[in-house]
Formats: sequence, structure tokens, C-alpha cells
Amino acid sequence: MGFLKKKNVTLSPKVYFVKAMSAMAMGLFASLLIGTIFSTLGKYLTFGDSFLSQVGTWASSAAGCAIGVAIAHALEAPGLVLFSAAAVGAAGYGLGGTFVVDGVEKTLTAGPAGAFIAVLIAVELGKLVSKETKVDILVTPTVTIVSGVLIAKLVCPYIAWAMYYLGNFINYTTELHPIVMGIIISALIGVILTLPISSAAICAMISISGLAGGAAVAGCCAHMVGFAFLSYKENKAGGLVAQGIGTSMLQMGNLIKKPLLWIPPILISVITGPLATTVFKLRCEGVAAGMGTCGLVGPLGVLTSEGDKNTLYYIGIVVICLVLPALLAILFSKLFRKIGMIKDGDLKLDL
Repeated sequence: MGFLKKKNVTLSPKVYFVKAMSAMAMGLFASLLIGTIFSTLGKYLTFGDSFLSQVGTWASSAAGCAIGVAIAHALEAPGLVLFSAAAVGAAGYGLGGTFVVDGVEKTLTAGPAGAFIAVLIAVELGKLVSKETKVDILVTPTVTIVSGVLIAKLVCPYIAWAMYYLGNFINYTTELHPIVMGIIISALIGVILTLPISSAAICAMISISGLAGGAAVAGCCAHMVGFAFLSYKENKAGGLVAQGIGTSMLQMGNLIKKPLLWIPPILISVITGPLATTVFKLRCEGVAAGMGTCGLVGPLGVLTSEGDKNTLYYIGIVVICLVLPALLAILFSKLFRKIGMIKDGDLKLDL
């Protein structure tokens, strides 16, 4: 254990599934998500459309590498391990297998989930050998990359299969039962967003899309905008901005002390989720579905999603992502404070 400590290998679930997963979401944001935005702009703009499309293509193609570097950075990897993690991330992201799906042969990749597992293990192995030999410049990258690619080749086919069917089940079931699944996905993803784990990474891993993605956006916005307005009395404009376009995770300390404070945003998500899937039929894909109003990524993801859009759809983006969560939060704030479930200072943040 002394050697592991010396090498900064913690074997900590918190580090792996909170810190590393959050970093993976940032890697996805800085590559795939931003690339998608630029590609979409390239479709709609006539000036500079070719350049924007190129930016989008290159940014999106670097998703695996970005995930690898982001996770390695979160694990405080030495330089050579950090740089080598880019290759491992690319392998984990791109490897998978060929399967027969609905009678059709499809090539599936493990995507973010494959990159996450391969990089996580490879980085820790790379840290163990880092600076242990006089030929570190050869040994460390070799161990990191070879171990990572071997792990990716071993597990990615199974991950690709599992993620495809899990995501497909969720997306298909939401289309089939939009009210029930709208409630479940909205409430669940909203809670995950507020917990110290990455809802964006989870949405990307299972390739959430369509109405299920729209429900996820609704749940995330319900918590972010919800907590922002619920706590306005305590935190004023600073809290409104920090939670509304930052993260509702800021409330975790208060939620641990008083879990009942979670009831209002969950109720908001239970209302907005099925409205998103039935009335407005909002859609979103991947990492954007789990970002909510953080940098307005969620609404932008709904805006740029594939498929036909009408006036009601555009109205729905504003109503579900911003207006309705804010109005319901103000209503619930007055109600829950009146009955004593929320007391002055319960939602106070140290800003």
C-alpha cells in the first residue's frame, strides 16, 4: 500500500466514479459537444459554413483523445502517462464489435464508456511504472498504451453491446410510453445531475437520444433552474447565476443536512418531463442531454437536435428549460416555506 500511495494510486471509488467521470464529461464537452454545435452552425450559416463544418468534424473526431487526457488529468497522471492516455482514449472510444441487430449487421463502438474503462486502468498502470526506470520515456508510454489497447480490445465489444441495448431500450420505451418514461427519466437524471457524479457522462455512455434525451434535459433544467429560484431568497442574483447556468451540485451540502429540500425540484421534473415528451416532443442526444442549463448547453442541444421542428417545439424549449421550472420553483418556494418544510437559511450557499 505504501508503493501505491507513493505512486498516487488511490483505488478510491470516489476518485474513479466522481472525479474521473466528471472529467470525462468535460472532455466530451470540449470535443464532441462543441464539434456538434459547430457542425450545426455550418449547416445553417452560409458565411464560413465550410470552415465551421471542418471545425466541427475535427473536434468531434477527437472525442476519444479528449476523454483520455481529461481522465488522466483528473487522476493526476505524470506527463508521459497523461499524453499516452490520448491514444488509449481513442482506442477505447473507437473499438467495439460487429453484431446482428434486428436482422441487420451493425458495427457498434464502445464510445465514452469504453474510453472511460480503458483509460482508467491504463493510467493507473502507467503511474505504477512512471519514473521507475532509466528509460522512462520508452517504458511509461509503452505500458500505458499497450495495456490500454489490450483492455479496450478485451472489454469494448461487450461494452458496445451492453450500451447499445441499454440506450436502445430506454429510447424505444420512451417513444412507447412517453408519459411514464418522461417522469422517470426526468426525475432520475435531474437527481444524478445534482449528485457529485456526471449526468452528462452517463447520458453520453448510453447514447440517450430522441424523446428520452428531451426528458433528461427537462429533469436537469428542473433541478438547476429550480434550485436557483428556490434559493433566491437566500442567495440572490449570485446564487441564481451560479446554480442556473452553473450547477445545482452546489446544494449538495444542504441536501445532505436536509434531504427534504430535494422534493421541490423533483416535483418540478415530474411535471416538466412528461410535458417535454408529449406536448412539445423535445429531443436531445448524448452529453448535451445531461448538461441542463449549464452554459445553456441543454437548450442548445434540443435546438440543434435532428428531426423536424415546428413553432410549438421552439416554444417548448423556452417553456420546459427556463420558464416553467422558474415559475414552479417560485410557487413551491412560497408553499414549502409557508408549511415550514423549507426554512430561511436552509438553501444558503457560501458564494
